[in-house]
Amino acid sequence: MRNRTLPSVALCLLALGVAASATQAPAARQLRVIVFGAHPDDAELQAAGVATMWAAQGHKVKFVSATNGDIGHFSQAGGPLAIRRTAEVKECARILGITTDVLDIHDGELVPNLETRRTFARKIRDWQADIVIGHRPYDYHPDHRNVGVLLNDTAVVVGAAFFVPDTPPTNGNPIYLNSADGFTDPTPFRPDVVVDIDAVADKKFQCIAAMPSQFADADSWQGRTLPNMPKDEAGRKAYIMETVKGWLASAADEFRPQLIARYGQERGSKVKYAEAFQINQYGRQVKAEALGAMFPR
Repeated sequence: MRNRTLPSVALCLLALGVAASATQAPAARQLRVIVFGAHPDDAELQAAGVATMWAAQGHKVKFVSATNGDIGHFSQAGGPLAIRRTAEVKECARILGITTDVLDIHDGELVPNLETRRTFARKIRDWQADIVIGHRPYDYHPDHRNVGVLLNDTAVVVGAAFFVPDTPPTNGNPIYLNSADGFTDPTPFRPDVVVDIDAVADKKFQCIAAMPSQFADADSWQGRTLPNMPKDEAGRKAYIMETVKGWLASAADEFRPQLIARYGQERGSKVKYAEAFQINQYGRQVKAEALGAMFPR
């Protein structure tokens, strides 16, 4: 996929620093990947599988929650919930072998303003990210949408020396990717890379189990909002986990042709769980083969 508009001379010069590496085999060097989610559980749902695989290969991965999740429960809120949810994603990070940060912004109040754009840019620059992943700006939740807007707005300027000059610029524009969603207006998600995560699915499920404020409590978000919830604790936890597994399995089924194209008929047809990503037009553009080579197989 290529940008439809011609880049300015300045943007061309900005891209020179990464042009050479784009033609090489990217997986041969250490990658630095940063994944933004709106709440403490979103980055984990989007990319825990590929994050685990990257980390096992020696790449560096950081998850960032754009808000502290302090209203994402039906019987607990404020500081105690924010502390609890931060502890949960830190345990997830330990399980996955990655790093995690939680921004001190109230849940439901993420705004795509200049201050927060600078905060996002600093995170990307401090990490010196090669790949930036996050929500598309089309979603039911304003925090999810605004993560997408903010990431779009950081593209290119993260490589500009005098934007947030208290942090070092990235070496050109990173590759920006959006994670999968089911929204179709104004445009549906179209995957550029779909990854088999079966080998590490248990790690992702351990991570999800480590977030009971979202996926186990009777008053958790899923505990209150999923239909036909069992009344007993063991039944509730099992039902929520099976629901999450169903979400991941549906991704593999939906993107089966892409899995077969990536892994071949025999393996691709058997993949049970998958994570999918679409290249964002505002980031550095790479050919499909180069992008696919950056992802674990």
